[in-house]
Amino acid sequence: MLRLGAALLTRLARPRAPLRRYGAAAAGDGEEQERFVFLEYEPDPAERAAAAAALRRERELKPRRERRARGAAAALPSLSDPSVPPSGVSCSGCGAEMQCGDSGAPGFVPADKYRGLLSEGPAGLRGAVCQRCWALAHHGTALRPRLPPDEHRRVVSAALRSPPRHGRGPLLLYVLDVMELPDPVLPQLPALLGPDVPAAGVLVVGNKVDLLPADRRGHLGRLRERVAEACARAGLRGGALVDVRLVSAKTGYGVEGLVSRLQRSWKCAGDVYLLGATNSGKSTLFNTLLRSDYCKSRAPDIIDRATVSPWPGTTLNLLKFPIINPTCDRIFRREERLKEEATKTEDQLSSEEKKYLNQLKKQGYLVGRVGRTFQQQKSSAEIDFDPDMLSYSMDEDPRDSPKKHEEREEFTHNEVKDARWCFDTPGIVKEDCVLNLLTEKEVKLVLPSHAIVPRTFILKPGMVLFLAALGRIDYLEGENPAWFSVLASNLLPVHVTTLSNADTVYEKHTAQEFLKVPMGGEERMKEFPPLVPQDITLKGVGTTEAVADIKLSSAGWVAVTAHAEEELLLRAYTPKGTALVVREPPLLPYISSIRGARIPGTPAYRTKKPPSFVENLRGTGSR
Repeated sequence: MLRLGAALLTRLARPRAPLRRYGAAAAGDGEEQERFVFLEYEPDPAERAAAAAALRRERELKPRRERRARGAAAALPSLSDPSVPPSGVSCSGCGAEMQCGDSGAPGFVPADKYRGLLSEGPAGLRGAVCQRCWALAHHGTALRPRLPPDEHRRVVSAALRSPPRHGRGPLLLYVLDVMELPDPVLPQLPALLGPDVPAAGVLVVGNKVDLLPADRRGHLGRLRERVAEACARAGLRGGALVDVRLVSAKTGYGVEGLVSRLQRSWKCAGDVYLLGATNSGKSTLFNTLLRSDYCKSRAPDIIDRATVSPWPGTTLNLLKFPIINPTCDRIFRREERLKEEATKTEDQLSSEEKKYLNQLKKQGYLVGRVGRTFQQQKSSAEIDFDPDMLSYSMDEDPRDSPKKHEEREEFTHNEVKDARWCFDTPGIVKEDCVLNLLTEKEVKLVLPSHAIVPRTFILKPGMVLFLAALGRIDYLEGENPAWFSVLASNLLPVHVTTLSNADTVYEKHTAQEFLKVPMGGEERMKEFPPLVPQDITLKGVGTTEAVADIKLSSAGWVAVTAHAEEELLLRAYTPKGTALVVREPPLLPYISSIRGARIPGTPAYRTKKPPSFVENLRGTGSR
């Protein structure tokens, strides 16, 4: 079942009331019009029953979670000691240098905990994480360090300008979110590198393809073309652009192919740097590669995973793992493993593998299986502990004394003396991005975490579509109705009203449950910028193909489909200071076909979720 918000679970659990009629009879009744709600996702009866059960469990657990959150907040000490010098050891989660002198700076560890780790000797701080990473990992709570946006660029630029090791410049693995095309940071890459950076080339990785439904056969080829076009516009072409790959770092789709591409062409010639904007999925890809054939066989047991969170700018400094040398024997053994796995069907997988795949299928449309050839993956047991007992080591049971934790494995000198490294770098902050205006809870609602279910509406001139309170599109002029397909987080509500009622709806329901984001009532809206308009003129290309996407910053986009040669006048709104982009050609031009039947008496169509596809399994078809 698609993961749904609590408000939606409530609507699913109770018996369905008759849908309010949308039209002339309702147009004059503003109050009735404002209560018109479209489901984010139309479930089948089994999913409806599961939603009811999930809602009951949510109600039971909510008081307990609130008590735990209050206890965890109280347990987070902030006592600093400026007299203690920085450690020189990096946090294994974000890469920041650990220190106890400034609670607002990156890498902070409370002074008592910091001294306790130092007392264990040189290995005490290795593998530990800072207070911010601990809060993110265990409670999903973001503590904002004071790190200026320019500092991210300085860290990345300084790393790239360091003298080339092994006589060759690094390979740059640029990770972009395909939903964010045109990528706002990609055009800045040449300036970031500068003429004095001896990079060997750029391999562009289009990430998060698992979140997008296939609008027609061959959609991945079209997505790849869009990424290649964005690279060309940014000045990356010819020898500078090594390749373009599409992956999902989260579900593993395309990762085995990326590893094979790197080992065939780049081999072990030099270091590799993961670059990209915040929230592009760099750290998730770093963690996935760490558990693949791309790193040395012992690395997953020695190097901790990077902290991953929806909060922009989680990685604050460089993280790294050693790259394995792809000898002929290793490549042969790896190819044999991949061939053997490709002959399996889903029924031949173990129950554990099936369970894991089913979880990934619920999260994305495209799923891959990332394995290891040279070492069997170890299953890590979950540690159950009282969250009120504070610890900043991912591997340490807080009930145990620091002296009881096991000795950490370390690389020998010979293992790393000539190693090539894969570095995860801090994300480059996107300017004009709506995420910069949102709170932690709002970011979690806006950023899609599961496969996006398209929502399509047919609007007449004089109608308005709201995407939460973060975007608005007015259909001002046109001869015929047009189709508006929304692609955004399934947790963001979409509401349709008339032009005459639109301002009233916004004023009355912004920062309330009806429009959901932003949240917090009148006090929140005092600091939130107003929506500003931009007029858009489009000419339709046919009733089955969208003419353009209207991208409402990072909140999502609306694909517009209209009759051939028909001219539409639209007015789109986003919060002041955020980017509104008209994307031509659209990312998924045939997306309006992914819909169910029209809901009688409304401008909405029932939603339809395409099936998931598992890569490298026999009998699963092709894309």
